[in-house]
Amino acid sequence: MRIVVDRDLCQGHAACEAEAPELFAVSKKGVMTVLDQTPPEARRAELELAVRYCPTHALRIEED
Repeated sequence: MRIVVDRDLCQGHAACEAEAPELFAVSKKGVMTVLDQTPPEARRAELELAVRYCPTHALRIEED
């Protein structure tokens, strides 16, 4: 699986970081960084929560 971010939609709310801190980091200026573009299957549950709770729907999971 791969994390896909729509940078036009992301507003830096940091909901992703709250749900999956091993996968996302958001700076004080609201710039989000994906820490692992292709996370292991063991991280799927937290990634799905990050996608679900993103207030702007900027995240999605793409299957390989």
